[in-house]
Amino acid sequence: MRITKHEHACLRVEVDGQTLIIDPGGFTLPLEDLHGLTAVVLTHEHADHWTPEHLARLRRHTPDLPVYAPEGVASAGADVIVVKPGDTVTAGPFTMSFHGGRHNVIHESIPVVDNVGVLVNDAFYYPGDSYAIPKHTDIELLAAPVGAPWLKIGDAMDFVLAAKPRRAFATHDMTLSRIGLDMHRSRLKWATEQHGGEFVALEPGESVEL
Repeated sequence: MRITKHEHACLRVEVDGQTLIIDPGGFTLPLEDLHGLTAVVLTHEHADHWTPEHLARLRRHTPDLPVYAPEGVASAGADVIVVKPGDTVTAGPFTMSFHGGRHNVIHESIPVVDNVGVLVNDAFYYPGDSYAIPKHTDIELLAAPVGAPWLKIGDAMDFVLAAKPRRAFATHDMTLSRIGLDMHRSRLKWATEQHGGEFVALEPGESVEL
């Protein structure tokens, strides 16, 4: 399994020539090389995690493309297969289970929306905009949010400490300056290493293999 980081929160997972796309949002450049496009996961309705333009482009490439997302995305007008925490679905070589249920609080004046973290093939986990952790799962690779209006770096460190991944990399990062990104990555690296894990610094377009 190969995981590629794209801009901000967008991730590409490839297994046996097939491709799963997660959270192609407004801070992500148009995706290319969509060979074997099999499914899409949208963790929640915010525009930095999906846009109608990205979804239309992906569906022009693969007209029958299944897109899995929580109820809030469907309510926002997207044609998706609604999933909720506790659900498990399979598309091609990808088995995806969904966790959490709610977006982290940004501010009391801003409504809290649906959010699902996704665990792919019991190995790779991305929480969306939350700190939800799958129960009774050894996480081989964690995509850990590193910069957001709802995120304090100490809480992100605690999330990584609790998840105890074997490897981790930072994502959800377009709101940070270069200096801020490097500083926050160093904090997540420390947290990953406390339980013997390895932190990988991925730039957009770079990949890690499982």
